[in-house]
Amino acid sequence: MENVVLIIHLLLALGLIAVVLLQRSEGGGLGMGGGGGGAISGRAAATALSKLTWLLAIAFICTSITLTIMAAQKSAGSSVADRIGVPQEDAGETPEAPAAPLGSDLLPPSEGDNAPLVPSAD
Repeated sequence: MENVVLIIHLLLALGLIAVVLLQRSEGGGLGMGGGGGGAISGRAAATALSKLTWLLAIAFICTSITLTIMAAQKSAGSSVADRIGVPQEDAGETPEAPAAPLGSDLLPPSEGDNAPLVPSAD
């Protein structure tokens, strides 16, 4: 079910992008200027593309909310540690840090070491 909603969500996103790009620019940024929609009112008449944009936007938001709810229900009773099979440690115990092996490439060179300070490619 989640895959079906996700496919519908992606198709709605592509449709919304296409419809927005098809609309005519009115020249003025942020809805200022342009027009000729009415003699008295500042609002332009709603075209079929603007109605389709609203319809696709509402459907896109609905599928977004649906996918969020589905993901929350799927992960409600588990944690990441449960899914990978690693036992959880008690909060009171602090794990010991692993010791770095001697001669590790991550350690700085010692005083007497005169090897070149370039990384090896092995």
